[in-house]
Amino acid sequence: MHELTVTQTMLDIVLEQAQKAHARKVGAINLVIGELSGFVEDSVRFYFGFLAKDTIAEGAALNFKSVSPQARCRGCGNTFALKEFDWSCPRCGGGDVEITAGKELSIESIDVE
Repeated sequence: MHELTVTQTMLDIVLEQAQKAHARKVGAINLVIGELSGFVEDSVRFYFGFLAKDTIAEGAALNFKSVSPQARCRGCGNTFALKEFDWSCPRCGGGDVEITAGKELSIESIDVE
């Protein structure tokens, strides 16, 4: 359900930026979503279709770029890709890690006419 609020906020930002650019139509919205963000692309698409109705963003394509989870070991400083069930550092075996990528949710760009 949190996708509804996030999608509404995203649409508000898109419409505000489109208005500043004096756009007549939003053609595409390019989003970055981290695999650990908890957001489901299909849900964002569903809510966007409903919320964008009767706006200049109606019918705009939603393009998603997925970001894989990465972490940095606080013990040895190693940066590594997180595995689904193993978040220990592959270099030193430490478990004190900081997530450095994979929780993103942002608008990368907007294509307007």
